[in-house]
Amino acid sequence: MRTTITLDEDVVKTIREEMKDGEGKSFKEAVNQLIRLGRHFKNGRPASKRKPFKVKAKDLGSYSYINYDKTSGMLSELDEEEFIRKVGEPRKGKLVR
Repeated sequence: MRTTITLDEDVVKTIREEMKDGEGKSFKEAVNQLIRLGRHFKNGRPASKRKPFKVKAKDLGSYSYINYDKTSGMLSELDEEEFIRKVGEPRKGKLVR
């Protein structure tokens, strides 16, 4: 069967690599072989025998004095406190409370 299709560049590269791999295949032969391999891989792939991964959630509680809507600011302050602890002085341009 003859048909016209538009191939993406990465697909053309793969086909050309298949053509160069030793056997001197034609473009048509390389395309057919790669399609057959793809079908075989898709159809022949066994289903996973692993159990589905489940997350065991735990209630970590909450603190009423923390505003969870502004956690990025809190993290920034904690980061700055850690920096001061390690270096001994605040970063340039940072205000210290």
